[in-house]
Amino acid sequence: MLFRSVLEMVGDTPLVELVGFSPNPAVHIYAKLEGQNPTGSVKDRIAKFMIDAAEREGRLHPGQTILEPTSGNTGIALALIGSLRGYPVKVVIPDAVTAERVEILRAFGAEVIFSPGPLGTNGSVAMAREVAAAHPDWFMPFQYENIENPRAHYETTAPEIIADLPEIDVFVAGLGTGGTLTGVGRRLKEYNPAIKVVSAAPHPGDLVQGLRSLEEGYIPPVLDESVLDGRIVVDSRTSFRLTKELTTRAGIFAGISSGAAVRAAQVAAGRMESGHIVCLLADGGWKYLSSGLWTQDYDVIEEDVNTKFWW
Repeated sequence: MLFRSVLEMVGDTPLVELVGFSPNPAVHIYAKLEGQNPTGSVKDRIAKFMIDAAEREGRLHPGQTILEPTSGNTGIALALIGSLRGYPVKVVIPDAVTAERVEILRAFGAEVIFSPGPLGTNGSVAMAREVAAAHPDWFMPFQYENIENPRAHYETTAPEIIADLPEIDVFVAGLGTGGTLTGVGRRLKEYNPAIKVVSAAPHPGDLVQGLRSLEEGYIPPVLDESVLDGRIVVDSRTSFRLTKELTTRAGIFAGISSGAAVRAAQVAAGRMESGHIVCLLADGGWKYLSSGLWTQDYDVIEEDVNTKFWW
């Protein structure tokens, strides 16, 4: 297949069945591998939509500086686009993220501004607002409030899932900005109102890179909670164990939040008699190697999982 630009490679990611991961043989779990995007994450989709829309509407001008708060992936995607289209990119990122994310950002030419790690992405958002106020000539796409975030998933991710698995019953994704759950959820429910949408989230204060707890004070405006039919809170140790199992049992080298999504899919499968679940794996594992996740042992212990279902 011939592409004129690497940005044409965004989307059309594969859907792979996770054989042996479902607790119910009559329920099949499939993984949407977003790590196959050009910079290795689902955020390539929203970065492209946000920048394309800003250019089209005249809100982003040639050579203008782009500023964005991020846990890493959105910043990397914006840095790629900035390097291709001539925009300087500055990102505000927690200082607790893995070294790989910082190095990739710098490799694409982005300037990194660190926010306090213990504050997570909420701290990055607060600091980015301060920086933006001091530099009104800069452009901040602001994924947490930009309607192009859920629109990217409404127009690309969800149609891909419907085309590959028309019989889908449940969709599961990690709760980050909320754009994936909102955009995919709306489109799936238009296709079939019976489809359930479930979020995977961490416990408050239990940091899983790429995920957020709504109890920690900031609810992204792009999140439409009315789309959700369930929420499953997964502890970090369980998330890490399932991420490692994806590699050893399925050959899928996925990022840390992917384990939470798979565990949430397993919990949902335990409630079903039969059916098909799609869980979205937001990124690949390459940006997390320095975390040591794959070299640690995770014995199966009593896990701390809270569930809320509205069906």
